[in-house]
Amino acid sequence: MPRAETDALLSRGLFIEYSSVTWMIIEASVAITAGLFSGSLALLAFGGDSIVELASSIAVLGHLRAENRGEGTDQKTERTEQVTLLLLFLLIPVIGLGAGYAYFAGVEPETSLLGILVAVGSILIMPVLWFEKRRIGKNANCFPIEVDATESATCFLMSAALLLALLANLFWRLWWVDYLATAVILIFLAKEAVEALHHFGKDRETSTF
Repeated sequence: MPRAETDALLSRGLFIEYSSVTWMIIEASVAITAGLFSGSLALLAFGGDSIVELASSIAVLGHLRAENRGEGTDQKTERTEQVTLLLLFLLIPVIGLGAGYAYFAGVEPETSLLGILVAVGSILIMPVLWFEKRRIGKNANCFPIEVDATESATCFLMSAALLLALLANLFWRLWWVDYLATAVILIFLAKEAVEALHHFGKDRETSTF
């Protein structure tokens, strides 16, 4: 692909990543706030993952800005990726232990209209970010954006599980579905963490661009 077309794709990638950062800030803030008020572990887990995805998008932004300046991937981007990976692995036991304690303590999460809204927003927005990141990553041969696309896909699936749990609680008072959704989200998180570790190791061995 001619360099001019690659540069155009990377400029589009910057716009997509800025959009992703903006949404992740909204998503994390709303999900965590709603989770705290409703006692929903699924919402808190979803919000925690949003923070990790926010850090990932910031790392990709650093990579793209460095590439636009012709400087390549800088050390700051690599450190951000390491922190993101660490947060992802720490999030799993924190949410898992919290969910286990809440379940055996008999905590019954309340429904959350705010949580439903952010889940619906994520279901609508994430596929757009997912497909655009994947398209740009493949066509521009930009590995970090491809990895970020996978995280957007995971976020879409988690938001679907979250929405089902919140609606089940709203209409049928099936509060225990919140714990089921939390377990599903944790499985996605574990899969995402393993894949991220694999990609990070591969990225260290080979050039990303």
